[in-house]
Amino acid sequence: MTSMILNGERRAVRAAPDTPLLYVLREEFGLNAAKFGCGLGQCGACTVVIDGAAVFSCVTPVMLAENRQVTTLEGLGTAEAPGPLQRAFIDAQAAQCGYCIPGMMMRAHALLTRAPDASDDAIRAELEPHLCRCGTHMRILRAIRRAADAMRPRSTAEAGR
Repeated sequence: MTSMILNGERRAVRAAPDTPLLYVLREEFGLNAAKFGCGLGQCGACTVVIDGAAVFSCVTPVMLAENRQVTTLEGLGTAEAPGPLQRAFIDAQAAQCGYCIPGMMMRAHALLTRAPDASDDAIRAELEPHLCRCGTHMRILRAIRRAADAMRPRSTAEAGR
């Protein structure tokens, strides 16, 4: 039996080791933010974060998540208390159809965790694997920059202002 740390909680997986992580997340744990898009790791709709790295969960066997930290969009906040990245996307109205947005948010989360001061070019490069036709690309960039500002630790001097 495989086990992983899913959104901060150790979870046992009943599925076969070669089952795509996406199927386990959706069917076994009821986490539906990661979407099935192409099933080939080419669109990004299924992106989640494993140990800080964005991965396509549709082509990642669950056995590769054994004893690792798996984070889905549900792990970043809730509808009642959205996390900084979620709040930024809401405030920037960065979603249109919304199908690709959870994957983009997870890739942005991985980027901002390792590079909180990522440039626009770095953000664009990070999001390159994602397919999106809705046309909100500038709002998505604005949301990620806004989230970076919200997530960046403030200095003691700034906090006192």
